[in-house]
Amino acid sequence: MEIITEKAYLRADGRKGIRNITLVVALVECARHVAEQIVRPYEEQGDVHLMVWSGCYPNDYSQKIISNIAKHPNTGAVLFVSLGCEGMNRTALAEMANNSGRWTETLVIQENGGTSSTIAKGRALIEQAKEVKKSFERVNMGMDELIVGTICGGSDATSGITANPAVGGAFDLMISRGARCIFEETGELIGCEERIRPRAINEEVGDALVKSIQKASYYYELMGHGSFAPGNADGGLTTVEEKSLGSYCKSGDSPISGVIAPGDIPEATGLYLMDVVPEGEPRFGFPNINDSSEIMELIASGSHIILFTTGRGSVVGSIVSPVIKVCANPKTYENLSEDMDINAGSILTGEKTLLQVSEEIVLKVEGLMKGEQSLSEALGHRESVLLYKGEMAQKTLCGM
Repeated sequence: MEIITEKAYLRADGRKGIRNITLVVALVECARHVAEQIVRPYEEQGDVHLMVWSGCYPNDYSQKIISNIAKHPNTGAVLFVSLGCEGMNRTALAEMANNSGRWTETLVIQENGGTSSTIAKGRALIEQAKEVKKSFERVNMGMDELIVGTICGGSDATSGITANPAVGGAFDLMISRGARCIFEETGELIGCEERIRPRAINEEVGDALVKSIQKASYYYELMGHGSFAPGNADGGLTTVEEKSLGSYCKSGDSPISGVIAPGDIPEATGLYLMDVVPEGEPRFGFPNINDSSEIMELIASGSHIILFTTGRGSVVGSIVSPVIKVCANPKTYENLSEDMDINAGSILTGEKTLLQVSEEIVLKVEGLMKGEQSLSEALGHRESVLLYKGEMAQKTLCGM
């Protein structure tokens, strides 16, 4: 194994994390304030993160995402905060997290004296988690044990020329060294069906790739919108197809090994497309309401690190897994340099080649594996969004 870091955290399931996060999960919107206050004293320390599920009733999708992030290799401890009467099965979630080897506790507000008492107990439990997390063995970790996801947000006319192909090149470099890489957003691949099919490792995967893009096209047509924002037009993009070609570049040139759903974890080295559009008839306005919801799905599929390309600029980070910002536009980089990790706009100005920027991205990934922080991490960005997808709720829970 090619050793990149000797500081990875070995988990009971054999996976290795590059962070050792205590995850506090509010299991319903009613528990948000209490959970926020439990986390607040630890915000500057950076290793206690808050995740909120707002709904009262869960569905298969939400439980899968919460479960996978709670037992993510970057997660070392989990505290579930429940009001007490919501539909989410807190017992099953806690058993899952505990069985994965994470320190796990559950606080029920209705059983712990209310707001102030529960906050105090929650902070005491965070202190316990700190001590337990010190016991995780530190081990060697190589590129062949890493999962990396990528998304684009705030795209402009430079995105498909600089940042996106630079990430695609970085994917090719990392896959050649054994990594698993995930690109997503089938709604931003519309028009690329016949470009992407020949890259499939076999006919079955090729059919699945095309089907996933056609499903996204149908979804958007039926709902009356597409994955194209006013900011994209302001940035010089003219059509969904033009945006798709730029987005497609994030996938690089490696063969595509499979199509996965949010929360599916790729098991073998290679490149995977995440199909973000749920099966069945459309039930919601957007498959993903914003960039943070896409990041959460990539993390739920095991991504240790997220590569985020942007032309217009974005400042979001994430809980659990660090986000590397790859800026496409040199003017945007100049204006938002405190938030941008990589200046892919240097390709446009002639300062660097595409390959040099791809190699710079890989070096940044290796630095994060060794314990360095991305800029969004250092700035305290810990955004997370989790919404319903698929069926609204389990019929047995709703009494229907």
